[in-house]
Amino acid sequence: MIYLNFIFVAAIVVSFVFYFYFKTKQLRATLPIRKKWYTAKAGVSLGMFLIFFSCNALILYPDAVGFIVAAIFAVIGIGLGLNNFKRMRHEGKYILEEYELNKF
Repeated sequence: MIYLNFIFVAAIVVSFVFYFYFKTKQLRATLPIRKKWYTAKAGVSLGMFLIFFSCNALILYPDAVGFIVAAIFAVIGIGLGLNNFKRMRHEGKYILEEYELNKF
C-alpha cells in the first residue's frame, strides 16, 4: 500500500511538471492555434493531476468523506481531461498548416 502511495505521488508531481511546462510553452508561443494547442495539452495534464490526486486521497483517507472528495476530484479530472484531449486532437490537425502559412 505504501508503494502505491509513492507511485501516485510521483505521478502527481510529473503531471504538475507537465502542466507547468505546457503553460510556459503557451506563453512563449506566437501562433494562435499553437497557443490553443498548448492550452489543451496543459488541460490534459491538469486533468491527470486531479485523477492521480483523487486516487491518492482514496489511499490516504479511506473513509466516507475521503471517498466523496475523491469521487468529486475524479469526475472533474476525467471531464477536464477528456474535453481538453478532444480539443488537443482537433487543434493538432492545424499546427502544421499554420506553420506552413506563417513561415518567413
